[in-house]
Amino acid sequence: MARMETLQAAAEELRRRFGQSPQAGVVLGSGLGGLADRVQEAQAVGYEELPGMKPSTAPGHRGRFVLGKLGGKTVLLMQGRLHLYEGHTMEEIVFPVRLMGLLGIRALVVTNAAGGVNLSYRVGDLMLMEDHINLMGTNPLIGPNLDCLGERFPDMSRAYSPALRALAKAQADRMGLELREGVYAGLTGPSYETPAEIRMLRILGADAVGMSTVPEVIAARHMGIEVLGISLITNMAAGVLDQTLSGEEVIAVGRERGSALQALVEGVLEEMEL
Repeated sequence: MARMETLQAAAEELRRRFGQSPQAGVVLGSGLGGLADRVQEAQAVGYEELPGMKPSTAPGHRGRFVLGKLGGKTVLLMQGRLHLYEGHTMEEIVFPVRLMGLLGIRALVVTNAAGGVNLSYRVGDLMLMEDHINLMGTNPLIGPNLDCLGERFPDMSRAYSPALRALAKAQADRMGLELREGVYAGLTGPSYETPAEIRMLRILGADAVGMSTVPEVIAARHMGIEVLGISLITNMAAGVLDQTLSGEEVIAVGRERGSALQALVEGVLEEMEL
């Protein structure tokens, strides 16, 4: 089945299963899947139940779509994402974002667990993504362009919506929540970066580092979808502290601090005009 035919088939199946269209999409990163529990009138569909979708094998990722009411909006959540390090292709990684775009979302909130590169950051900080650096060595738009989704050379000068970032900062102020702002560097993983690589990232201007998000944002902007990105700093990157890094720590901090991120995302959704 051709690429667009597969996307259309998956979109039609979700329309049939859910019976309604989402206004916004949310991608939940490692340890952050708890936001799906706040969704009212929730309906869920596993990724493996849809044509063209690959299952998520990353720890802490349920691998399903959840649709319902959150922040007064009809929202479609990805409870778990796909990563390059799982062996998925870039096209497979962005398939669910394109699927959400075909279903009609007008805004996408991407969240992730990230390592702190900026030496002023602390574990548990929330960082509003103001830009990113793609160091994955590839791009989801490589290959024949899907003209029906977007133009061949999409502009990325405002990858992260200034209007949505302003909403997030205002909501954080109302909550009394400190919200950092910085640049996210996306690498492939699954090995954590070396201390030398982290020093390189700091020189390049990165404040946080992770193994996701960048492909999804590129695919969303290709379709003209407004994007808001928020990182939870779940560990300090290699060489910052005298300790080893572990995936278990990422999941644990995600659960511990996830409630603050969940409340922030829900508050931003309430303020969105969709």
